[in-house]
Amino acid sequence: MLIRRNGFLSRNHQARAHKLLRLSLLGHTNTKQGTEENHDPTSQQIPTEGMFILQKMAASSLSFSLLLPKPPPPLLPFSLRRCHKHLRPSELFTATRNVGGARCSSSTASVATEPAIAAPQEAQKEESTERIVLPTNDSSENLLRIRHTCAHVMAMAVQKLYPEAKVTIGPWIDNGFYYDFDMEPLTDKDLKRVKKEMDRIISRNLPLVREEVTREEAKKRIMAVNEPYKMEILDSIPQDPITIYHIGEEWWDLCAGPHVETTGNINRKAIELESVAGAYWRGDEKRAMLQRIYGTAWENEEQLMAYLHFKEEAKRRDHRRIGQDLDLFSIQDEAGGGLVFWHPKGAIVRHIIEDTWKKIHINRGYDMLYTPHVAKADLWKISGHLDFYKENMFDQMDIEDEQYQLRPMNCPYHILVYKRKLHSYRDFPIRVAELGTVYRYELSGSLHGLFRVRGFTQDDAHIFCLEDQIKDEIRGVLDLTEEILLQFGFSRYEVNLSTRPEKAVGDDEIWEKATCALKDALDDKGWSYQVDEGGGAFYGPKIDLKIEDALGRKWQCSTIQVNLTLPLLFFAHVDFNLPQRFDITYVDADQERKRPIMIHRAVLGSLERFFGVLIEHYAGDFPLWLSPVQVRVLPVTDTQLEYCNNVARELKRNGIRAEVWHGERLPKLIRNAEKQKTPLMAVVGAKEVEMQTVTVRSRFSGELGTLEVDSFISRIKDACENRTSL
Repeated sequence: MLIRRNGFLSRNHQARAHKLLRLSLLGHTNTKQGTEENHDPTSQQIPTEGMFILQKMAASSLSFSLLLPKPPPPLLPFSLRRCHKHLRPSELFTATRNVGGARCSSSTASVATEPAIAAPQEAQKEESTERIVLPTNDSSENLLRIRHTCAHVMAMAVQKLYPEAKVTIGPWIDNGFYYDFDMEPLTDKDLKRVKKEMDRIISRNLPLVREEVTREEAKKRIMAVNEPYKMEILDSIPQDPITIYHIGEEWWDLCAGPHVETTGNINRKAIELESVAGAYWRGDEKRAMLQRIYGTAWENEEQLMAYLHFKEEAKRRDHRRIGQDLDLFSIQDEAGGGLVFWHPKGAIVRHIIEDTWKKIHINRGYDMLYTPHVAKADLWKISGHLDFYKENMFDQMDIEDEQYQLRPMNCPYHILVYKRKLHSYRDFPIRVAELGTVYRYELSGSLHGLFRVRGFTQDDAHIFCLEDQIKDEIRGVLDLTEEILLQFGFSRYEVNLSTRPEKAVGDDEIWEKATCALKDALDDKGWSYQVDEGGGAFYGPKIDLKIEDALGRKWQCSTIQVNLTLPLLFFAHVDFNLPQRFDITYVDADQERKRPIMIHRAVLGSLERFFGVLIEHYAGDFPLWLSPVQVRVLPVTDTQLEYCNNVARELKRNGIRAEVWHGERLPKLIRNAEKQKTPLMAVVGAKEVEMQTVTVRSRFSGELGTLEVDSFISRIKDACENRTSL
């Protein structure tokens, strides 16, 4: 019977577990290296009884734990931490209700939209669990009212504590709220004071009262309290009368609502102040730097705990930290911000992504292109980028009395390739694709790991076709997109179709044809989608696709647009504009010149951003076929080193990414392989050398036994081909 003290195993039982862990690893503990001073539980084979004890220890060590869908195999040499932290990409987490837990006071930036908590497929038998589906502002008006009111309560609290603080704006956001203040910088200690004051205001159950006043009355009141930012906000409000919301009789704000009826409708235990950051007034770097306080608010404590748990898991998966830990990439200050250095391991993964992408495109009838990184500035005048996109472009270069420009996009280059000769209607469709590196100017404050950079490689493709080919080509793009994303483990999407906006180029008839073609293609594909009426670009309708990762976050990667004009960021769109700007034509059956339809599409978005999403989706634990190092060959002693090198050479000869590590005791070699998330470890001792075999352990499947090298190679090849683990 296991004896717990304060939720943990007793010291005697912990010692017993560690003793069990010191048992034989692979039958090699008769060697000095396998037995001497080996007290590390992460490095040993775990007998069934020991694993049971470790599972209990792990389950009790987290107050808000990640739960595995099934217990790991009994001979899995993973650390205590992995018993509750290791999570396969498809295995999502839930929150347990029977415990508390420390709350997080810092936030992690993310470009994913609508984060959600998802539960595993089966409830755990060991602990009582409950699935918690977090509401959104769209799904719960009550939650939206709570968050909006919390922003006002926070502003009131700040001004009570810091009377000199000037208020600006305080909206609700996806996971909570924020408010900007003109005041001295705040610290974490200050946030605690603000939260306590908020709790007092909430406990007083003050009413939220809406009042309508004239613009003159609003100005009079703003001047009376000396709030210059509010005066500027008032000037930007077009309609009368002006609405004001009061909290009791002590504080008010210009606001259109909505709010809860009283502060007592807010659960103060479901609120956290997360962080403070600098923010320019109106987003203008030339204006005042303000203090922005971020908070999160939910309907109840369970939702808050689930959100904080989600945030901790997102933090654990942060691609910037994992990229450094696994030595995948870096951004060097000496070279400049937002410029990515792909290290050998990251470059291997990029090569696999590129190779997969190219093979699928070639098989589906695309021609590959490579085009220059710079061009004459006149090219970007013709395309319209200098008119519509100049603030996102780097400065021009003067070369031999001509202005050149780093390319922000690839579209004009592909059009020039099309224009090199006159085309007939019989040539269509023409499909070209390129992994083209582009450069865009981003403010240093907006740069974020691989998600927001200044130089990145887009997986751009363009299809030139006839009007009656649009539907089939869009359907082909949808099929291609699905094929590529499934390769990398993404099977859940959110799809949106955006239609003609108020201001648009092209006549009504062609817009109608293009939009109907997109709808028909989606209907044929059988994908459900939302229609964003009027949300299309002025140059054509589009389909946007967001992929859902292991945490339920949605990432914008893919876009299809029919260019009826200038492309920005998309999955696929129909373009009616660039063909006109560049005057591209073809000869129809009647020998007349006609304008082709141009479809823009990107599946991955950019290699950098997609790689960042992959890292966070898998938490750096890449599947076998995608892992930068697939096998680490580990000798029990250096006596077996020559044989290990021979094994590694044979693996490499068969296209398997392998490396030999030695110079440490075997337990440490195994632990290091675990830390580097190597899928397979091939352990070699005297017996393996004698029998010309290897003893194999898998991160996902545990002990695989002793295999002949040829059999080991064959199993790896089969697993990679079928995209499965070994």
